[in-house]
Amino acid sequence: MRPHFDRSLARLVFLCVFWACSSLAWAGVLSISAYPAVDEIIKAALPEWKKKHPDVEIKLVSRAFEDHHTAMTTALSTSSNLPDVMTLEVSYLGRFASGGGLEDLTQAPYNIASTQALFVPFAFKQASNQSGAVLGAPTDIGPGSLLYRTDILKKAGVSEAELTQSWDSFVKSGVKIKAATGAYLLADARDIKDILIRTNLKPGEGLYFDASGKVLVDSPRFVRAFELAKKVRDQKLDGKIRAWSTEWSQGFKNGQITAQMSGAWLAGHMANWLAPSTQGLWRAAQLPEQSWAAWGGTFYAIPKASKNKVLAWEFIQLMTLNREMQLAAFKVRDAFPALLGAHTDAFYDQPIAFLGGQKARLLWREAALKIKAVEVHKLDPIADEIVTLELDKVLNHGKNIPLALADAKALLERRVRR
Repeated sequence: MRPHFDRSLARLVFLCVFWACSSLAWAGVLSISAYPAVDEIIKAALPEWKKKHPDVEIKLVSRAFEDHHTAMTTALSTSSNLPDVMTLEVSYLGRFASGGGLEDLTQAPYNIASTQALFVPFAFKQASNQSGAVLGAPTDIGPGSLLYRTDILKKAGVSEAELTQSWDSFVKSGVKIKAATGAYLLADARDIKDILIRTNLKPGEGLYFDASGKVLVDSPRFVRAFELAKKVRDQKLDGKIRAWSTEWSQGFKNGQITAQMSGAWLAGHMANWLAPSTQGLWRAAQLPEQSWAAWGGTFYAIPKASKNKVLAWEFIQLMTLNREMQLAAFKVRDAFPALLGAHTDAFYDQPIAFLGGQKARLLWREAALKIKAVEVHKLDPIADEIVTLELDKVLNHGKNIPLALADAKALLERRVRR
């Protein structure tokens, strides 16, 4: 038995050494999964990371937006091929937060609750689930903004005050603009729906579900959103142009589209690649009727299966709690900071050439502090698809609005019961 014992002992020693070496090798690599342009922000932060951890390599895997979230969904469901750090866009946060595969950052060693006051309030709350767990650290936000063409408004005799006073005056302005210039008020009537369902939410409500999971898509805000979108379409004030299409960017360039509602980051996209030739013709304003809302936002999360949770948390802190990192991402990539400490910089007072020298960042900062948190739900992406499909039936086929919303509610209630 002695020779057998020696071989077993040798094998045990070998395995211990192997796993020890593997752990050391693993500790030298921090894997991160991201999507554009968050990947570029991460790359820009690597020199600062190297100062703190010269022996830890960052392995960054970048995929297109949809591909990234699909890959992360698959990885979490199978507990395989998971990175140490993953980036998540807010529209996917509910789905990921309810799956149980992410670290609760309120627990040690993270204790993120101690930093809550450092973040824009609505952003921090969006990463919280009903049990109080925080599944992601916010890094950037998208304060809602209305971008509009000053030359078209001037030709139509419409002022910014008319355009933004109320949603009814917004639509009436569109009628004047179309008659005087032939330009559309909006690219797509869906844009009205997307903003109005985000307004007048009651405490504890999400976009489509309340805290108990009750479906809300037949509530007054959805009725109003559908009615105004239909009014825009009926009066031919939208071009039926989908966002991110070639026709969309062309509409900005040739003066076919008067206004676009989106996150503040869109101004940077327009200046850099969507419509740079229109510099000076655009201005930013708060959304009509002081409708404070957000478009987009990015969070860093740690999968429970991560082998490098302490290093992962250090990296997340660098990206979310470091003022200089937050400002650099804002200045270079138009990623509006989630960190309040990065809201006091001379950069906010600088005029923006694309917006005719307007100091629009001050508007966006005001909006960021007035936006209320929206509860997230795992079925939010599906609810968005169902509601948008029903709106299309109203706009394109004349479906009755109460029936469309009732059908959307019935579909979602069936999904909830599964």
